Amino acid sequence: MESMDMNIDFWKGKRVLITGHTGFKGSWLSLWLQTLSAELTGFALEAPTNPSLFEAARVADGMFSVVGDVNDLDDLKMTLSERRPEIVFHMAAQSLVRRSYEDPIETYHTNVLGTANVLEAVRRSGTVRVVIVVTSDKCYLNKSDGSFYTEDDPLGGLDPYSSSKGCTELVTAAYRDSFLKEYDIAVATVRAGNVIGGGDWAKDRLIPDIMDGLVNGNPILIRNPNAVRPWQHVQNPLEGYLLLAQRLWEDAGTFSGAWNFGPPEADNRRVAWITDQLIKGWGSPVRWKTENDSKSRESEVLKLDSSKSRKVLGWAPKVSLEQGLSSVIEWTKSFHAGEDMQQLTLQQILKNQERIAA
Repeated sequence: MESMDMNIDFWKGKRVLITGHTGFKGSWLSLWLQTLSAELTGFALEAPTNPSLFEAARVADGMFSVVGDVNDLDDLKMTLSERRPEIVFHMAAQSLVRRSYEDPIETYHTNVLGTANVLEAVRRSGTVRVVIVVTSDKCYLNKSDGSFYTEDDPLGGLDPYSSSKGCTELVTAAYRDSFLKEYDIAVATVRAGNVIGGGDWAKDRLIPDIMDGLVNGNPILIRNPNAVRPWQHVQNPLEGYLLLAQRLWEDAGTFSGAWNFGPPEADNRRVAWITDQLIKGWGSPVRWKTENDSKSRESEVLKLDSSKSRKVLGWAPKVSLEQGLSSVIEWTKSFHAGEDMQQLTLQQILKNQERIAA
């Protein structure tokens, strides 16, 4: 086996498809792969927010972008047939807990059946060798004891979003074992902690809500200040996904399956701590207050055990939580100052690549 570090040269000329490339994580991954000279195709609905990272950083400039819905199997098949990807990152999803309460059918339809459609299109493609399905750290059955979740823990979820992600895992495992192994297609699922980064405007998400309050000078409403989450900058799990895809290409038998990508234990922080750090870093007099949320049934404590990724993949987070929070502040202030956000985002990516190479 080669060095466990991510091989940047591996990606040059690789035909890669990302579903959900117009979303927050999808846009960051798209830009990163563009810096690696991948032949990149995106398949997604229009950007889910306005403004969006996809538009602000001009992500479409460096890729072939298809407007499509993962619920449309025929469109997926046609795109894969025309673009002939070798590696697929499936990131398209309904990703908001509150929205899953408002429209559970849409959530299950997109997250579960949409995943089945992507895997069916992959099965019929004739070109795909590697698939990574991005689920969530919320796919686990809530243990309610504050312990760390490992890849072998039971799947579940008390809210529609979380249970839809558990279902996504089951669908992926069934497709892998029933079909994709026969085609020598390597398949893995990835479960990341709470990601932060510049350009996230998703509704009812902590970091966007805090940034909105700081930018506009409004009080910040926090639903659950004592909730503990595995916070990490978006580039940390994305590096893990890239490294895993490389390993799956080389050795499907060893690297297929489920993988956690979470921060070191010290970065499992309370919501109140994250909020205070961002307010302090921004230099704002704005304060936060608690907002009652009677619907939420999320876990009070959610921690990921990523020892498998560290030991087997050789992966480790390169961006500390403090660096990640600072980069969010830098990105947001630069955006509101009218700076070139493609250039700034690429600078942040290249800075992380230097950490990886060090």
